[in-house]
Amino acid sequence: MTVAADTIQAVEAVFTGRLAAGTAPGSSWAVFDRGGVVAAGCSGDAELGGVGGSSAGPETLFRIASCTKSFTAAALILLRDRGLLDLDRPARSFVPEFSPEVPGGFDVAPTLRMLMTMSGGLPTDDPWADREESMTREAFRALLTAGVRCTSVPGTAFEYSNLGYAVLGQVVERVAGMAFTEFVSREFIEPLGLDMHFERPGDEGAAVATGYRRADGEGWRALPFTGPGVFSAIGGLFASARSLAEWAGWLAAAWAGDERGPLGSASRREMQQLMRVAAKRPSAAPANGTPAPPVEPAAVLPLVSGYGFGLFVEHDERFGPIASHSGGYPGFSAHMRWHTASGLGVVALENATYAKVSQGAEQALRLVLAAAERRSPVTPAPVPWPETVEASVALSRLVVDWSDATASAVLATNVPLDVPFEERRTAIEAAWLAVGGRTAESATPVDARCDSPDHLVWFLAGASGRLRVEVRMTPLAAPRAQAFTVKVEGSAASGA
Repeated sequence: MTVAADTIQAVEAVFTGRLAAGTAPGSSWAVFDRGGVVAAGCSGDAELGGVGGSSAGPETLFRIASCTKSFTAAALILLRDRGLLDLDRPARSFVPEFSPEVPGGFDVAPTLRMLMTMSGGLPTDDPWADREESMTREAFRALLTAGVRCTSVPGTAFEYSNLGYAVLGQVVERVAGMAFTEFVSREFIEPLGLDMHFERPGDEGAAVATGYRRADGEGWRALPFTGPGVFSAIGGLFASARSLAEWAGWLAAAWAGDERGPLGSASRREMQQLMRVAAKRPSAAPANGTPAPPVEPAAVLPLVSGYGFGLFVEHDERFGPIASHSGGYPGFSAHMRWHTASGLGVVALENATYAKVSQGAEQALRLVLAAAERRSPVTPAPVPWPETVEASVALSRLVVDWSDATASAVLATNVPLDVPFEERRTAIEAAWLAVGGRTAESATPVDARCDSPDHLVWFLAGASGRLRVEVRMTPLAAPRAQAFTVKVEGSAASGA
């Protein structure tokens, strides 16, 4: 899908504006669709000062942090698809030392699916987990053996857990019989030709951004690199914006039935399905009991949001489903997001601790989608089945001139059982009376609206108003109308 030059300039302005506001020393971004990268850009510094100082480039590697979780989830689904594990088995079946304490004394063991969808009952742990990437298998085994605890009963609520994904990384290792990093590299990164690494490349030709945090009164302070280790499964990858966009574009292409790569389109679409709703939590009241100050609402709030497999999923009121993931690591901020219906997406990377580059990526994607929508709908409208359209024509004639024989030919067997034909005919006559009676155009459907191939709403003109007619078809290969209602436009439904 073509993205106009002025839209790309607007996207670039979003990220240059962020750097001008001091969010980070440098950034890199890319716009993509299902076919690949449409445009990429960068600004600022990958490394500050000294002889080694350098500008950020389109191929500069940044830490993508928790965007890595999409690879962890994909690895588990790949093993599932190969028949090597069951996502509904308890995680302790693979990692016996993982047996968390559950509140209330419930005997519930978190399953792989619960951990993958952030509903394993474990508490949020970003500050701690982000510093544990290099933990050895032996140290992790000892940590789990010493005990961990849940804050909710597993399988009942959303709570973002890095520890859960570290456990999942160990599941991959024990099922695949190799290091998690090796499995992901062999099965995904290499086959898809991605410029991604679990260790900072050592060769001088590789451009790698240095991570920074802002130190009071001292400007930007460089942070040391870590990894890899057990917690690499939560966020260990280095990637360029272009390569992260290629990964996200491959996931997005599943909605077009693209079967390229190690995972089939059905499994990739499964990753992008909302599995666990994430309810917004109210702000905590101050300790003195006075009400918390009001929080300014975000510019755009999704109708619903939550987690799939290694991805967040939200439903935007204007554009529909969006898949995404953020990454925050000491020295780095990352975000990838795409519109599932069109495949248009944006990735963005910055080299500053928790810089919230997601805010820029969200703004950029809305610019891209709004521009695309001005040319054509980015979310295709549902197309009614031919049988649904045929039924609307036949039912329009029936509403004008009722015939039990015609009704029996169009309507499913449940319809006269739900409301007898005589009662329906009486209600329809009353509806016509309310709109001033029939006209010469009354049998012609107008303003048809479809939200599903089996469902259609349309209007029939009376002398002084309109009738609203609605049909829903059966799910059979030769469908008939299973629901049929007629009412005066703007009124409560009639018995027809």
